[in-house]
Amino acid sequence: MAITTEQIKELRQATGAGIMDCRQALESAKGDFDGAVDFLREKGLAKSAKRASREASEGVVELYSHGDGRVGVMVEVNCETDFVSRSEGFRSFAHELALQIAAMSPDVISDDELTEEALERERVVARNKAKEEGKPDKIIDKIVEGSLEKYKDEVVLLRQKYIRDESITIQDMLNENIATIGENVVIRRFARWELGELSQDSENEEEEE
Repeated sequence: MAITTEQIKELRQATGAGIMDCRQALESAKGDFDGAVDFLREKGLAKSAKRASREASEGVVELYSHGDGRVGVMVEVNCETDFVSRSEGFRSFAHELALQIAAMSPDVISDDELTEEALERERVVARNKAKEEGKPDKIIDKIVEGSLEKYKDEVVLLRQKYIRDESITIQDMLNENIATIGENVVIRRFARWELGELSQDSENEEEEE
């Protein structure tokens, strides 16, 4: 039977496993949800879901400078213990996140950090563009939702494709590291600066003038 995107999404939310692992599990279980969960547990891929509820108060603030100092990134990544925070695997993950942020310039870490104002702005732009292109009214809503998903894939860090391997997302990387490290790992916050760019406060002041 054909495995749907919705089935994969549901399994991923329940287990924290990667997209490809969820697809493989569902295919192996012939679409049966419980069977797919069992498959992931047997493979040790569903452990991250339980670990994600544990408190992460240790970690590291990773600093990265790119382009001979033209781009700077600071990202805080947390884990549960000081031992893990000093491990090579955890530090490597934090560094890869900094590289990702420098290269892809996300706006937020997760979907729930996007404001309704930003989402509505994208809806309006997509709807106007579809109308200007003469798209039929009956498919405009679908086009708008597709554009909105594409926008989220671009600006949400966890949804972005990993710059070294576009077959996985940053969410997949995070899940894999939780499973490998054996502790909850949280991307807490980040900041990205580019030489010569205006801060949001400066932009707001110019608009008021």
